[in-house]
Amino acid sequence: MAMGSKYGAHRVLEPKGLLPQAAQRIDNRMELYDNEILIDVSALNIDAASFRQLWEAAEGDEGRLKEQILAIVNERGKMQNPVTGSGGMLMGSVARVGEALQDRDLHAGDRIATLVSLSLTPLHIDEITAVHPAIERVEIKGQAILFESGIYAKLPDDMSENLALAVLDVAGAPAQTARIVQPGDSVLILGAGGKSGMLCAYEAMKRVGPCGNVVGMSRNDRPEATLLDNGLVHSFFVANAQNPVEVLDKALALNNGREYDVVINVVNIDGTEMSSILPAREGGMVYFFSMATSFTRAALGAEGVGKDVTMIVGNGYTRNHAEFSLQVIRESPALRRIFETLYV
Repeated sequence: MAMGSKYGAHRVLEPKGLLPQAAQRIDNRMELYDNEILIDVSALNIDAASFRQLWEAAEGDEGRLKEQILAIVNERGKMQNPVTGSGGMLMGSVARVGEALQDRDLHAGDRIATLVSLSLTPLHIDEITAVHPAIERVEIKGQAILFESGIYAKLPDDMSENLALAVLDVAGAPAQTARIVQPGDSVLILGAGGKSGMLCAYEAMKRVGPCGNVVGMSRNDRPEATLLDNGLVHSFFVANAQNPVEVLDKALALNNGREYDVVINVVNIDGTEMSSILPAREGGMVYFFSMATSFTRAALGAEGVGKDVTMIVGNGYTRNHAEFSLQVIRESPALRRIFETLYV
């Protein structure tokens, strides 16, 4: 077979000239180019914002959810929610490695998780065999293509595959948190009760040290005891992340009336940009990991309230983020226990 573009541009059907993520339709025939990897897929972890939208559109009916996913993949050649624009990631076994990639330490049968979005991954689904709404996962029989530039992680031997997948699904968030949080910082985490929220909270607590303050927020009180009892935050409050005035008032009350050095947004609903920007101090940092974020609303909103803050796009990739995040689970028995209870 011929060589393709390392970034997958050869798979774009419409519109031509774009890369696969931005394209409306890509070629999902499982005929392998020499610089591609063919994967037998066992599970898809759908992006949280995407799954929420699809689940609500299906009115909680698993059959209708399956129909929506199959329709998207059949139309686009990839799993990219047309409403949210986001995808997710997959787990599977290497079926074949292209001739040009034989120098990689990757062989047929290796179990891997891809660390690139399903919104750019050629995917063919034969059957959706199970749906797990609580963890935004679907089990499938199908195949996918990983491009030469695509990153992946071999699934580790010291934890279950489902646990590893739950962590790798949001691996960029705790790795980026470790980079931006400094000793003595005050940190506010919107959506602290979810996978990415708890990993970020753990890393923030480790980084701020004895003089810092980490505050978690969620839309209900379900994660409160888990977060506080396991030392993942210093304090916690319940608020509607789409109500910036409520979030601001409650957040400041738990930080001695002061604005925060770092605000991390990992919620899975839209319209939460100003709830992240308002509590941040002048010159502070806002990290939008949520794929439900509108960066137009964020930019114009910050301008509208006169906030000079640094805003970071939630890049799902940070150097060595996969091993970093797996190591977080290894070093924290509490987090591992929580993840095994909730997400496996």
